[in-house]
Amino acid sequence: MSMDDVLLEAEEKMSKTADFLASEFQTVRTGKASPALVENISVEAYEGTSMKLRELAGISTPEARLLLIQPWDASTVESIRKALESSSLGITPQVDGKIIRIPFPELSQQRREELVKIIKKMTEDQRIVVRHIRRDSLDVLKKMQKESKITEDDLSLGEKEIQKLTDDYTKKLDSHLAGKEKELMKI
Repeated sequence: MSMDDVLLEAEEKMSKTADFLASEFQTVRTGKASPALVENISVEAYEGTSMKLRELAGISTPEARLLLIQPWDASTVESIRKALESSSLGITPQVDGKIIRIPFPELSQQRREELVKIIKKMTEDQRIVVRHIRRDSLDVLKKMQKESKITEDDLSLGEKEIQKLTDDYTKKLDSHLAGKEKELMKI
């Protein structure tokens, strides 16, 4: 493994961390209906088999504050309703025959502030992941230097590059946070 490999691996892992945070933010309710809010909810269907909601039903947004879930198998309607009610989204699904409707009321200021705290915690968790990636990459470089695979100058250069990556991806995480916070606080 070369120093470039270590840097590329660190960048790839940090990039995945930023992408993960962005996808996690899609599951945080903003007052607008979005299929991403519910598509990954696990549903106990077919005698104890757990499946993602997107695998069991079509999810659409006919209006800005309404989600429409159309199960492909009518026998899963009740399982889907239970899974939605027990999710952490705080939503109340309404069963209408073979269709499930989820209206999204306007968020209160208090709920918006709670959601901001949640996304700040999510962001901090991913910052910690980025710092762990930095630490692990630096450890690999130091080990390579001890084994005389790279010089001290290379080690110093590698440390600077890894720190630059860490700073760049921390800024990306903060940018995701700022965008989601703005979206949540917009009335």
